[in-house]
This record gives sequence, C-alpha cells and structure tokens, in this order.
Amino acid sequence: MAALHTGSSPTVQDPTAIPRKDMAVIWVLLTAAFVAILNETTMGMAIPHLITDLHITPIAAQWVTSAFMLTMAVVIPTTGFLLRRFTTRQMFLSALTLFSAGTLLAIFAVGFPMLLGARIVQASGTAIMMPLLMTTVMNLVPPASRGRIMGRVSVVISLAPALGPTMSGFLLDHFGWRAIFVVVLPIALVAMFIGWRWLTDVGETTHAPIDVLSVVLSAFGFGGLVYGLSQIGSLSTGANPVPLVLALVVGVIALGLFLWRQVVLQRKDDALLDLRIFLSKDFSLAMTQMFLLSLAFFGSITIIPLFLQDALEMDATGAGLVVLPGALAMGLLGPVIGRIYDSRGTRVLLIPGSILAASMLWLFTTLDTGSSVWLVLIAQTLLAVGLALSFTPLFTAALASLKPKFYSYGSAVIGTIQQVSGAAGIAVMMTVFTAIVDAGGGTEVPAAVAAGTRTAVTIGAIIATVTIIGAFLIRKPADDTDEAPAHAGH
Repeated sequence: MAALHTGSSPTVQDPTAIPRKDMAVIWVLLTAAFVAILNETTMGMAIPHLITDLHITPIAAQWVTSAFMLTMAVVIPTTGFLLRRFTTRQMFLSALTLFSAGTLLAIFAVGFPMLLGARIVQASGTAIMMPLLMTTVMNLVPPASRGRIMGRVSVVISLAPALGPTMSGFLLDHFGWRAIFVVVLPIALVAMFIGWRWLTDVGETTHAPIDVLSVVLSAFGFGGLVYGLSQIGSLSTGANPVPLVLALVVGVIALGLFLWRQVVLQRKDDALLDLRIFLSKDFSLAMTQMFLLSLAFFGSITIIPLFLQDALEMDATGAGLVVLPGALAMGLLGPVIGRIYDSRGTRVLLIPGSILAASMLWLFTTLDTGSSVWLVLIAQTLLAVGLALSFTPLFTAALASLKPKFYSYGSAVIGTIQQVSGAAGIAVMMTVFTAIVDAGGGTEVPAAVAAGTRTAVTIGAIIATVTIIGAFLIRKPADDTDEAPAHAGH
C-alpha cells in the first residue's frame, strides 16, 4: 500500500477505499439506471392491453418495444463522444429529463402515435444511463475495487430487466397499462432532483465539435442492422422481405462508412466513436467473448418461455416464475463475483462460468414434451449463474485495459455490442424455431414446439462452447493505468 508523506509521520492510504462523496455519485447513477432499464422490459406484457385499448394491430403494438430497442441502438454509439464533450451533470440531467418527459407523455398518451413517440423519448434517455454509469465508475473507483462496484452495475443490467415483466404484470392486472408509467415517473424525478443537488462532475471534457455525418451514418448503420435483424422472424408469416433486406444492406454500407469516418477523425481526437480502443488486445478479446455470450444468451432466453407455454402448456405467469430465479441469482451474485474478480482475477470466474453456461444450453437441447418444469427451472438458474460469472469480469477487465480518456468509448461499445448481438441472437434463433414449429404443425402441436426449441437452442449451445476457449485467454489488466503495453492509445 502506498504511503502519503505529510511532513511528519506517513499515513497509509487504503487502495480499495472510495471517498463517501464519490460513492454517493455512484449510488445516484445506479438508482437512475435501475429505473431506466427496469422500464425497458415493462411493455412486452402490455401488448395485448394496448391492442384492445388503443384499437391497433398486434404488429403495430409490437413497435412499442421495437422502437425502444431501435432508439437504444442508434443513441448508444454516440454516447462515447457525448460523455467526453459534456459534463457528468449535464449528461445525467439530460438523460433523466428525456426519460421523465417520455414517461409523462406516455401517461397522457391519447393514441398510439403519442405513446410510440413517448417510448422513443424514454429510450433516448435510457441509452445514456448505462455508458454514463460505467464511465463514472471507472473514473472514480480505484482499480482494486472496480470488480466490487461493477458487480453492482451487473445488478442493474440483469435484475432490472427481470423484474420489469413481473412488476408490469401486477400493475396490468389491477390498474391498467398507464400505471406502469405512473409508478416509474416519481422515482425518476426523485433521482433527478438528488442528482441536480449533489451530483458532481467527473473527468475532463473536450471541446471537439460533433461530426454530424458520423451521427447520420451511425443511425443508419446500427439502426438499419438492428431493425433488419429484428424483422427476420416476420418472414415466416409471409411478410414482404424487401424492407428487411433493404434495411440490412443500408445498415452494412452505412456501418462501413461510419467506421471509415471514425478512423479519419480519430487522428485529430474528433471521432464520434474512437476505434483505437480495439488496439488493446484485452479489450478486443473481452468484446468478442461478450458478443458471443450475448448472441447465445438473448436468443435462448427468448425461446425458453415459448417452450414452457406451448410445449409444457403453462400459463404466462407460471412461465415467468420459472425464469425469475435465474434472473434474481444473476443480479444478486454480481457484487460477490465482483469481489472475487478484485482478489483473484478473471480466469477463476470466466472458465467455470463459460463451461456452466455452455453445459446448460446443451442440456436444453434435450427438452421434450415430457420434460420436468423443475429441470427447466434449475437449468435456467444455473445458466444465469454461468453468465453472471462471465459478464462482470468481462466488462470490468475490458474497460480496465483502456486509458481513462477512452473509458467513455469503451462503455459505448459494450452497450452497442449488447444491443446488436442480442438482436442477432433473437433473430437467428426465432427464425429457426418458427420454421421447425410451422413444419411440424404450428404452436398448437407441443411436439413441434419442443423440436423447434431443441434445434434453435443447439445454435446457442455451439456458440457458447466456443467461449470456453476465450475464457482461458482473457486476463485482468495491470492495475497501473500508466503501463504502456496494457493500454490502448499509447
């Protein structure tokens, strides 16, 4: 431990200590991020109610969730630049203002267009919160305590989305869909007031001008990809493939131009998303691992509830309760896993985590109409534990491998990869699932649903198996942020 010389006797500084005022900043951000992410998953359960109350089609109602996801995919890549260009307070208050304004609009929505607009405004604020939280943690928390605090961040990432459907189900049954927004709004406003009074700025800002062309290319690139991927499943219903193909083509071309533009701009430190972060081998390996895990995970957790309802013929509430323990375990284990990362590094977590996740996905490939609900519950919970062992050390090690001025860009990439890989995993597995189910007679035939589940989850199991190799390669970076070999941008 380092000694601070004050002119008399030296005092010992605890390398894990976090000043009280810094911890207060982190708690404010954690609370705000929890509310914003909780809200992301609340509307899925409300779709049947929206169809009835607003007199819209199921396809239109689905846009309440699709538009949210699309907005996140468009805004998150810009947050790396925005977090360097504006202060912590400015970004926090902007995010909560957008989120609160969207929530208020939703409460008083007089029709579907107004509700859709409200969700887009909400998503604009939500997209800022997680990169802001991660960047602030990396700037405030000493290296020896980063795993512990990032473990709390993982609670927000995993526990909040899991509680969203449960909370919305209760409110929908008793009060209607507007109540979802009524409950969330005061919490957001209190968090915004606390932040306005006590939140302090963290890190240094730059005065680089925002590149409008990069923003446009990013929107068409990431937005086109996520939209195209999210619509792949609709092909099985006879939907026109032209818009989907056009979106993917535009997305790929725009993304290529966006990446080229960033390489040019980063020479002057003016990039919207600085790609020099990928010069860090540890960061690149961690992001590859996270992409593969998210690809396998998000697709699989979309399929399993369908298996429970259509193959095992459970109701929606029962299916939700089966997957809830896994989500709770994933969130609550975060701080414990973070402490292990701080003391033992990555491999002691990543290796068993990737093996456990892959094993449970292979177990899911054996499901049939005679499978026990308890088997699914235990396997789903263990899958979540395996992922919890992986995600916290992955994004902590990834960001720790970067110089401080690149933290915001790294946080933006983590969020972007989760959005794109999640959309891709859901698209691929749902397409395979639907094709197998339709060939077997439709969702009314439990055996067909079971066959579709086995085939789709096999894809996830194969992808997850590859991550076992990556678990051996990723290491905890050196704690000294001035060591040249360990950091991008030197």
